[in-house]
Amino acid sequence: MLCADQNFDIAQVIRFFRSKPGELIIYYELEESEKSSSRGIVEVCPDNHRITRFLEKPQEGLTASRLASVVFYCIQRDTLSYLSDFLSLLPQATDRSFGRFWEWLINEKQLGVFGMKLPTGFQLIGQVGLSDYTKWLTHYSTKQQDNPAKSITCRSYARVGLMGNPSDGFNGKTIAMSISNFWAEVTLVESQTLVLVPHPLNDPTEFGSLQDLFCISRKEGYLGGLRLLQATCKKFYQFCSKQGIALTKQNFTLKYDTNIPRQVGLAGSSAIVSATLKCLMKFYNITDNDLPRPIRANFILNVETDELFITAGLQDRVVQVYEGLVYMDFSKKLMEQQGYGNYISMDMSGLPSFWLAYLSDPSDSGRIHSNIRQRWLNGEPQVVEAMKAFAELTDQARAALQDRDWSRLAQLMDLNFELRRSVYSDDCLGPGNLKMVQLAKQFGSAVKLPGSGGAVVGLCVDQARLVEMRQAFQEAGCVFCVIAPYNPSASNVSSQH
Repeated sequence: MLCADQNFDIAQVIRFFRSKPGELIIYYELEESEKSSSRGIVEVCPDNHRITRFLEKPQEGLTASRLASVVFYCIQRDTLSYLSDFLSLLPQATDRSFGRFWEWLINEKQLGVFGMKLPTGFQLIGQVGLSDYTKWLTHYSTKQQDNPAKSITCRSYARVGLMGNPSDGFNGKTIAMSISNFWAEVTLVESQTLVLVPHPLNDPTEFGSLQDLFCISRKEGYLGGLRLLQATCKKFYQFCSKQGIALTKQNFTLKYDTNIPRQVGLAGSSAIVSATLKCLMKFYNITDNDLPRPIRANFILNVETDELFITAGLQDRVVQVYEGLVYMDFSKKLMEQQGYGNYISMDMSGLPSFWLAYLSDPSDSGRIHSNIRQRWLNGEPQVVEAMKAFAELTDQARAALQDRDWSRLAQLMDLNFELRRSVYSDDCLGPGNLKMVQLAKQFGSAVKLPGSGGAVVGLCVDQARLVEMRQAFQEAGCVFCVIAPYNPSASNVSSQH
């Protein structure tokens, strides 16, 4: 039983496990009332999180560590063979336990095992009941309330482009929706110096070997989330100075977490920037009047394009600022006159069930834009007309959403993809995206790209085929989920946003 177990994120544990060149043990810090002789105790290197020693229920004085295993392990397939070796050494069943196994594996075999700390308590099932669990919850709640450091935590959500993308960067029109399945969360706490905390998974500074560095760099690239925090802070200071806003001399510590899949075009980078900006505004008491929502979307885009040279358009930033289901008009006249488009929040009640699938091993989504921008700037008729056509499809989709005409919306989603395919070419879209589109069509579902590549969003009018389609996507090596739209008006945590 994990006390305050709502903080336990199994997906985060798996990601951490996969980032390390070895096994993983979850541990926690013993409470004062708990004896180390009742648990498997670990000694952990603070620099690389490697467990240097494991002691199964040690006697008093054998170790100064108060870090205890919670009997939650992640084991690589190749390591399972060690179990047979261990069991053959101990013919008596009474001598066998998982604790003894880890003690042997770490202390004697010197196998690489890493630790992940769980900021909560732990009790074995069978030794506790509901009353014990309630006491633990009360204890941790009180502990949190007694903490003098007040933190600010803000979330921004991933988005799916339902219609018109990628015309947002080409004076077009789009409709996008924020989804609660995936999010980026930034936490700010006042501190003596300004600290940006690297994410243990996305900003690695230590590797098990040169080969590990090579593999991680090849897949993830060199661009973690830390640069997004730093660029946002720099741009924020620059913006406030330019706007004549005097910031108080307060320092802070910023850290972030995210479960938005990387490089699949779900606006993961802008979500981190957006959430960071929310924290900074709250910390420094910057109001909506100081930084209005349309300007805020421009700010977020500028952080990415001007500071970090990320290929991007306004759509993602607008929907992450406004949240919900948003219609966006980026026509040239509007952009030149007011510096931003016309953004309208739409009714989210009674929406159909959309689904999302993405590649488990994608390429960099920024590459999918190819040379379209240059062709558009050169006035190439095919590209210019395509962007106008995207805008027309968006207006029709807006009407279909308002009329609750889901069959028409599905037709328009298919047309959106075919138009995109005609102007971007199959080579640019890539075999992975085309494979997912083809798979969805086999089940009669409408399908299109929700972003720049690596994922597809769909609308299956025949809901009976959804389970079958999910299985087909998973068998093809894709991740599949039913979309949970994020409706800001229905949120109970609006104070964070």
